[in-house]
Amino acid sequence: MKQKPKMNTSAPVTGVWENPVKQLLREGKPAIGLVIYVNHVDVAAHAANLGFDFLWVEMEHTPVSLDTLHQIVLATRGLKAMPFARVPVNELWTAKRILDAGAIGAIFPFTNSAELARQAVSACKYPPLGRRGAGADLAGLRWAPPEGYYDFADRNVMVITVIEDARALDEIDEIAATPGIDVIFIGTSDLSFSLGLRGRQNEPKLQAAIDKIVAAAKKHNKPLGRPAATPEDIQRYMKDGFLFFMTCTELGLMTSGARQLLGPLGKSAVAPGPQTLL
Repeated sequence: MKQKPKMNTSAPVTGVWENPVKQLLREGKPAIGLVIYVNHVDVAAHAANLGFDFLWVEMEHTPVSLDTLHQIVLATRGLKAMPFARVPVNELWTAKRILDAGAIGAIFPFTNSAELARQAVSACKYPPLGRRGAGADLAGLRWAPPEGYYDFADRNVMVITVIEDARALDEIDEIAATPGIDVIFIGTSDLSFSLGLRGRQNEPKLQAAIDKIVAAAKKHNKPLGRPAATPEDIQRYMKDGFLFFMTCTELGLMTSGARQLLGPLGKSAVAPGPQTLL
């Protein structure tokens, strides 16, 4: 009997490989990611071996460079966490650069319309499925699939669209219906700001918006994602149908660890540190 390929990404990829995050979502299991905020490969390489399912390399809000992203992609070869990256803006060229550097998932901010949702998918697929250009030598070096990189990428690169602006609510059904989207992710903090709530989370207006997005995603069988700060949050949100979770940053983990160590000694971590970016 042919042995099923392991979920851990030993390199080069052999056999018919499936993105482990896609596999988790397909099986109805949670995928949990850590945000990479620091522009240094050592931090990400260490983080990739801590047990997280993916790294959310943050290139919208941070100084993380394209060169560092490529180093992260290479340094995480054979480690558990899949390298994803959030592009600064939903454009063909921004997605092209992070995918050609070897990211296996593209996260698109402010996907406010069905047109932008289609553009996100198109940026991640090769013709005739999309408009991604054929220049992925570095990505092919990272993954080295026996079937060739193009078919491998069309099957495994994940498209995550972030809903974080009230304008998206007018077209959320069309956005969720877009073929090729792998995750509808709700950026709850920016959505709160967009609704005039200044980031506040426990507001009926925000919850109504979240409920509308959740209903559209479920209608079109799209996995749902959102930020989650604690294990209790993840368990609670899973009951609402969420499976894809962005947790804290690596700086947030440092802060939490410092508080656990210093708190019982009567000291405290002064700097709060970033926790989530959405």
